[in-house]
Amino acid sequence: MKPINLTDYEILARARLDPGVYGYVAGGAGDEVTLRENQAAFQRLRLLPRVLVDVSGVDRSTTVLGTRIALPVLLAPTAFQSLVHPEGELAVARASAAAGTVMVVSTMSGYRMEEIAAAATGPKWFQLYCYRDRAVTQAFVERAEVAGYSAVCLTVDLPRVGRRERDLRNEFNLPPTVMPRNFAGLIDLSGLTDGAAAAAFAEYIHKLVDPSLTWTAVDWLRSKTALPILLKGILTAADARLAVERGVNGLIVSNHGARQLDTVPATIDVLAEIVDVVAGRAEVLLDGGVRRGTDVIKALAHGARAVLIGRPYLYGLAVDGEAGVRRVLELLAEETDLALALLGCPGVRDVGREHVRR
Repeated sequence: MKPINLTDYEILARARLDPGVYGYVAGGAGDEVTLRENQAAFQRLRLLPRVLVDVSGVDRSTTVLGTRIALPVLLAPTAFQSLVHPEGELAVARASAAAGTVMVVSTMSGYRMEEIAAAATGPKWFQLYCYRDRAVTQAFVERAEVAGYSAVCLTVDLPRVGRRERDLRNEFNLPPTVMPRNFAGLIDLSGLTDGAAAAAFAEYIHKLVDPSLTWTAVDWLRSKTALPILLKGILTAADARLAVERGVNGLIVSNHGARQLDTVPATIDVLAEIVDVVAGRAEVLLDGGVRRGTDVIKALAHGARAVLIGRPYLYGLAVDGEAGVRRVLELLAEETDLALALLGCPGVRDVGREHVRR
């Protein structure tokens, strides 16, 4: 089957991947209510096109934190991409650059952040956690600066790792060849060298990440870097208000791909209220459930600067390596162009709330 949309890539990836690996990528927390809702909420929204508008040349480009990108779709941080393809993050970095967009590199990457940066000729941000040992966090920030990352993205929704029952049911283990190589020399990885069961790995991360984290951590991070700071994992207007009061540069409305707390809202359902509270004081992005160009447009209509995708590009990577990731991004670009034209919007700047209805 030749894939013609992102769902096709998932079907092909599922057939190719080990069932445990597919379950790790595709699964969510608990009963996976939020996992289903992330996509279903987009599907419930209706677009309202305007007619007799000149759309002979649509422009899907935009800017994020001052960087011009060719389409309003970034690549979200996802862990251990070498689970689905041996080139992992290196292939994704090349594909991201070719598409003219931003790759957000995960702390839990299968390649070192410096190796990924060398492969990424396009813009790149670095995702990090705040660890119990602040020296580890600071070391990551300093390495990001030296390697040429242009922003840091602090994940704030992981005081503990969510209960991901597909991994437990599949007795999923990380293969011995897949390691969080960014931590080499910083922490003891001996407990993971022979492969770690999902539950054991979750406990390992729990011992690293600081569960006592408060808003003062944002102030601490700001004192350690001049890079723009985004907070990833915001779901409420109250937290968005606190974030902009701390002077962050961006927010990513995210429920961690529905992998943390089940039954939280779909991200698109809370986006507008967060955008309203932020009121232009920071850029707002969204991840979770984006599978179509129309989903991209719906997020922009609610005020997002851009969206991020995670699972879809991993499926592209699994199917055809770098070329698969490129094609996933091309499909979203083509669908976004078509949606803009049919909506009567010459560019993404013209998309507003008047174009969408619940």
